[in-house]
Formats: sequence, structure tokens, C-alpha cells
Amino acid sequence: MRPDLSQCKVPDWVNWLAQDADGTWWGYEVEPHQHEKGWYENELGRFIRLASTSGGHQWRQNLIKCSDYH
Repeated sequence: MRPDLSQCKVPDWVNWLAQDADGTWWGYEVEPHQHEKGWYENELGRFIRLASTSGGHQWRQNLIKCSDYH
């Protein structure tokens, strides 16, 4: 499920959106890496917490390139 970020201020530098297992949505400048229960920055770019939704069983499928989101 894609997040409703209409109430969030997503910085222009965010190129990737990703949801962790607990439902937290993050914005990343550079494509993040997956770990056991979520995503993490790859030490090259910035990241920001954007929103929190209910946790999802499909969180691994919620890595979204922003150009695909719009």
C-alpha cells in the first residue's frame, strides 16, 4: 500500500520511499538497503522519517522510486 504523503513535507532530495515492518515510511536520497525488519541508508545519502501507518506483511515490496510514485 502506497502512503498518503499529502500531509507530509517531502524534501525535494527524496528519491526513494520505503516502509519498514512496523509501518514507518522513510524517504531516502539514495536507494536504501534491506535488513531484517526494514530499510537503511547506504551511507551515501540523506534519509528522513515521513509517516507512520499500520505495519504491513508486504513491507519488502514497499520500496518505491519516487519517479514511479508520481
